[in-house]
Amino acid sequence: MKQFHLEIVTPDGLVYDSMVESLLVSTDDGDVEFLAGHIDYMASLAIGRARIKANGESKLASISGGFVTFVKGDAKLVAITFEFADAIDVKRAEAAAQRAKELISSAKDSRAEQVAVAKLKRALNRINVANM
Repeated sequence: MKQFHLEIVTPDGLVYDSMVESLLVSTDDGDVEFLAGHIDYMASLAIGRARIKANGESKLASISGGFVTFVKGDAKLVAITFEFADAIDVKRAEAAAQRAKELISSAKDSRAEQVAVAKLKRALNRINVANM
């Protein structure tokens, strides 16, 4: 299968830099899968999952926002957070989800509630990706 170059960066730096066969990501408009030869494209990322297929093997990851571009045959994913499924600490994610639920129930205004809901979505996404 044909390959293309994929680079993934977060605020912490370079996370992934390799040739891949496909990249599936959750965008704000739904899932998009990139294969070699894809047209130029840009989209914002949702809280969701990414699947990278390289050398016939797939790896899942949790992402929480950012953007993805596919330009001149190369893909670049810039994520707020990116965590491969096998590196997710499920107990930590479950504790974060519980804290977020408590923050939602004790929120004093809509802004505090929105922040707590976002934290809950990120924690639940990490748990779901780890369990896929």
